[in-house]
Amino acid sequence: MKKLNLAVIGKDVSQSSSPAMHTFIASGLGAQITYDKVSVPPEQFNERVAELFEKYDAFNVTIPFKLDIIPYLSSLEGDAKSFGAVNTVVSSTKTGYNTDGLGFMLMLKNAGIEAEGKSVLLLGAGGAGRSAAKKLRDAGAEVTVFDMRTESAAAVAREFGVKAAEKIQIKPYDIIINATGVGMHKTVGISPVGEELISLCGAAVDLIYVPAKSKFLEIAESFGKPVLNGMAMLFYQAYYAECIYFGLEPDDAQAKALFTQYQNSAAREE
Repeated sequence: MKKLNLAVIGKDVSQSSSPAMHTFIASGLGAQITYDKVSVPPEQFNERVAELFEKYDAFNVTIPFKLDIIPYLSSLEGDAKSFGAVNTVVSSTKTGYNTDGLGFMLMLKNAGIEAEGKSVLLLGAGGAGRSAAKKLRDAGAEVTVFDMRTESAAAVAREFGVKAAEKIQIKPYDIIINATGVGMHKTVGISPVGEELISLCGAAVDLIYVPAKSKFLEIAESFGKPVLNGMAMLFYQAYYAECIYFGLEPDDAQAKALFTQYQNSAAREE
């Protein structure tokens, strides 16, 4: 396979784990890549887009450019169409993809968390929440979305055929998913919902992965609930992107084996 020049583009990707993750995955797929981190001030994005297509065979797009890149693309494929957001770009065809939803669902599957027929409380109606809502609904889950911005939750409900809640009811849910930023950065040590609700859930999933165990997951674990953070989603969305770049058919078992190897290698380095 041809060696590809890749990159991740965002407002500030100086701390991004994408280079290490993508390089590891490519090696596991028998491929070779170079992978740069490209931080771009938002006001410079428009003038720097052309050089991205010229310099890189493909690139990943992160906050805040997942929408901004779309006018520069010739076509959108798969989830990028329905999400209206792009995280993966192939330069030769100027085609945009979105692998976030695929990564999210594979994370659940490989952790043994089934969505079909399950009641899910989804916290957050931003980019991650939108993709999770659609994929969960497609998988046959009964999804209720809550967001402090009630109109955002209502918009997701209208778009993807799920329910929106103006306030959270204290009742059992099979799965509670945190797709907000509560629990990271300045909110470390804070849970987006209280202990009473968490005690009633079947499983707790937090898309946050730094810290590895959020307060939300700590509380759930204290009640003996299965817990899962978002590191696997990050890895699997990168895996799907690499498969797109090299024209390979994704394989769930292969992805899971690679993630286990990646975790083991990271643990040895600590």
